Amino acid sequence: MTAIAPSIVTQRLVLRAHRVEDHPACAALWGNNEVTRFIGGVPKSSQEAWFRILQYTGSWQLIGYGLWAICDRESGILIGEGGFSDFRRGIVALEGAPEIGWAFAQQAWGSGIASEAVSAMVAWVDVNLIASETRCLISDGNAASVKVATRNGYVACADLPDEARVFRRLRQAH
Repeated sequence: MTAIAPSIVTQRLVLRAHRVEDHPACAALWGNNEVTRFIGGVPKSSQEAWFRILQYTGSWQLIGYGLWAICDRESGILIGEGGFSDFRRGIVALEGAPEIGWAFAQQAWGSGIASEAVSAMVAWVDVNLIASETRCLISDGNAASVKVATRNGYVACADLPDEARVFRRLRQAH
């Protein structure tokens, strides 16, 4: 079991454990109306962003996987968050598999950054977890996230009554 998020380096990104000093960037990310439009629909407070950082850290310690701080490799600036969790949402279609999620600051949109990060995350999960599949929940209308998910092997498997869809990806053998 992994007690802290391992670092992953891609062509343009560093995925790493969250740090205390990430709080201002996380608060800005989660406080943005456009970022949260399809993720709960309501911007988060600074305190809620702080609680997310604590949750992410605890997730790695308790279940061996969690979310990474996603930073621009060149500048080191936090531009997003993503990874896997067990959110225990009470949604049958999500039960029994780690759930992947991601969110990026607007300056990263449309640049392929999300696909690059998700590709690194699913490569990590394929090697490091024994889960036969992972799943994600995407709100209807979030075409950008659907594109990222499908580029990384996720296929729709369930429509939910609250205008969202569950996608699944089978573990890839390495």
